[in-house]
Amino acid sequence: MKLSCLFVMACVAAVLSVSAGSQSSSHRVMIDASSPAPVPAPVLAKLGSSRNPAGDQIGVNSQYLTLNGKPWLPVMGEFHFSRFPEPQWEQEILKMKAAGVDIISTYVIWIHHEQVEGVFDWKGQRDLRHFVELCKQHGMYVYPRIGPWAHAEVRNGGFPDWLLKKGVVRTNDPAYLQEVQRFYAEIGEQLQGLLWKDGGPVVGTQIENEYRGSNKAVGEEHIRTLKQMAIAAGIDVPLYTVTGWDGAAIPLDAVLPVYGGYADAPWDASAEKLPPNEVYAFRFANRIAGSMGAIGGKGQSAAESYRGTPFLTAEVGAGTQDTYFRRPVLSTDDVAAMAPVMLGSGVNLLGYYMFHGGRNSSGGSITLQESQKTGYPTDVPVKSYDFQAPLGEFGQERDSLRKLKLVHYFLHDFGDVLAPMTPHQPQETPINPADGTVPRVSVRTSGEQGFIFFNNHVRGLEMPIRRQFQIEVKLPSGTVRVPETPIDLPSGAYGIWPLNYSLNGTLLRYSTAQLFKRVQRKGETYYFFFSVPGMPSEFLFAAGTKFLKISKEITLTHTADGVRLRLDSNRETEVQLAGGVHLVLLPEAEAEQVWAVDDPGVLVMTPADFFSDSGTWTLQSLGKAEIPFAVFGDHGVPTAAGAKVIAKRREGVFQRYGVTLPDIPLDVKVTPLRQATERSPWEFGPAFSWRPKPTPLAPEDTEFEHAAMWKIELPDLLKSDHIADVLLQIRYQGDVGRLYGGDCLLDDDFWNGLPWTIGLRELREDTCGQGKEFHLSILPLPERYPMYLEKASELHFEGGIAESLVSIRAIPQYEIRISARH
Repeated sequence: MKLSCLFVMACVAAVLSVSAGSQSSSHRVMIDASSPAPVPAPVLAKLGSSRNPAGDQIGVNSQYLTLNGKPWLPVMGEFHFSRFPEPQWEQEILKMKAAGVDIISTYVIWIHHEQVEGVFDWKGQRDLRHFVELCKQHGMYVYPRIGPWAHAEVRNGGFPDWLLKKGVVRTNDPAYLQEVQRFYAEIGEQLQGLLWKDGGPVVGTQIENEYRGSNKAVGEEHIRTLKQMAIAAGIDVPLYTVTGWDGAAIPLDAVLPVYGGYADAPWDASAEKLPPNEVYAFRFANRIAGSMGAIGGKGQSAAESYRGTPFLTAEVGAGTQDTYFRRPVLSTDDVAAMAPVMLGSGVNLLGYYMFHGGRNSSGGSITLQESQKTGYPTDVPVKSYDFQAPLGEFGQERDSLRKLKLVHYFLHDFGDVLAPMTPHQPQETPINPADGTVPRVSVRTSGEQGFIFFNNHVRGLEMPIRRQFQIEVKLPSGTVRVPETPIDLPSGAYGIWPLNYSLNGTLLRYSTAQLFKRVQRKGETYYFFFSVPGMPSEFLFAAGTKFLKISKEITLTHTADGVRLRLDSNRETEVQLAGGVHLVLLPEAEAEQVWAVDDPGVLVMTPADFFSDSGTWTLQSLGKAEIPFAVFGDHGVPTAAGAKVIAKRREGVFQRYGVTLPDIPLDVKVTPLRQATERSPWEFGPAFSWRPKPTPLAPEDTEFEHAAMWKIELPDLLKSDHIADVLLQIRYQGDVGRLYGGDCLLDDDFWNGLPWTIGLRELREDTCGQGKEFHLSILPLPERYPMYLEKASELHFEGGIAESLVSIRAIPQYEIRISARH
């Protein structure tokens, strides 16, 4: 997960040298995009078999990936199959597909498969082959990250305990390589027949992680050796990558580097709020620390580390894993604002870590999480690996998924146009991550066509309203002003605007609404946009554009540059142009409810969680038995098993429907068993060269003898046909919460101010979680504590400690499956 302490230290070193700036001054951004685009060149790396039996080919050049010779800009999301129950994999894969993810990356974690030397386990939750087969079945590509060292906040970074006892690791030591070759051979056997060259979904693999070696030459030789060992094990794939930060070893003749960035640094030693982070500024000068300066790691020349390769990412932080010492809480915008920044920086593979959370399985006599007791820098929960991800530990869809989904849909429909475009920086850029005086803007162009990227959201920094905001882009044919008349850019706004984009032959010079979807229907083409909150939605078309349908709420003005339309940003609006082109504007909140389905001519709009498969749409609604949805496009009459679908009004291009299920009230009986007693003083872990200040150790099991305890009794919850799951939502005050079934730890939580949400279906499928009774333990938190808690203001100390159970709710997740076949 971590990008390195150097990355964090650079952010800490940044100073608020300037104020957030005057909110009344003009903000005109000047960008010169008139120079010719560089010609893509072959990469130096010798990669693997690129063609499958059907003749499809994956390629790569110095600027972007290709699929069948066309530019390809896919979305990749991390999901650890071995941290999620096998019976639920298929549903979770479908959720990721519905969110616009193209490639599922997944660590193959050695300790999960060979905890006992010589005894490999590839069954059940560890069945890599079955997981990849399910991905193939549903049209998802797979990117295994085979280590052998992974990190992933897992014990020993994924190394089995027995391996560490044998001696040297992560070198070309023959004894170590012999063990790695056995592990790789097992992976190769699991993937046999499932590689791209065989017609399978496995399109690439990552070798090692955050690896540098003792020096550049030694590190690069080790990476080359591991790659050759992977090939010898049968892992012959189109793409081989390594992580490119932390002074990484990147032999460019063998592999491609991938990059990333996180909104916070829970591995940091500071017990204070961190300064603003560089992930919210465009990376023009460097792929690691952007325009804020080069951070290449020890002995690494940043430019040399990626010379002649496309800008690919694998770890754009779609969340963060709280550690015991640092417990940041990310907002939806903290996550979503990074996507346009990365794309505007030139990224041509948008890869997230984690996109889907999970839970560590039992390790028997040991636990499988990263901890300071096992020699690692941080302590994470024993069981929970939720990561505040767009899809949570129990598969719950979060608001960040809905916002990111709109960018993913955009890339699916328009990524082939964006990928060859070159990024251009403004004349003036922020001087450091905390500089709020300068607007953050980038433009990517190819000739006259392009996309504008802007970001006025920075976690931990109150960004100003940009009064009189306007962008001047110098193109080969002249300068374009976007918008024609300056506007006020709201604090917190971010997005992507098209520039000189052809809508099936009709030239859209620009829009201040964000394009996110294109749908073909009955020979007509519909372009879907959403309004950016707080900004007017303005569209400028070339002079002479013919409009066939414009509502009276639209303001049309002929200007020197063309025909300008101003639409109501707060309502759905449709504009029909000549040539069978329709422009549909949705408010952002409605656009976030739009889902693509298997039928490319259909969209579904619903506030419910959603995924689809072969004409069946699954809607899951948390706590609300009335489930609305709407449909755009050609479809049959929707029907649902065991429930009646009610057709309602038609609004704009969507036909509205509703389903009402029987309301199921759920009662939870909570019985106090014991009060907390005074806990032991904190112990502190070791110091590290990059983090000399020791941090407190997570409490041992014996410490929970001091915890308050409650018995939780639940009804038989999951027998209804329309209940997918029941989520137990716990709000408490304290340090650490643990949920037990009998003597087994089922789930745990480091208090961070967010509700602790637990999926009961998964726990009842756990061999330890059978039955209706659980025990909840809450370890008290003294008023004086050595950790950083971002939501500390929400703690309430009575008698000098926080140790209360605030509330427990059992919330049904209603489910309805809609059939929409013709």
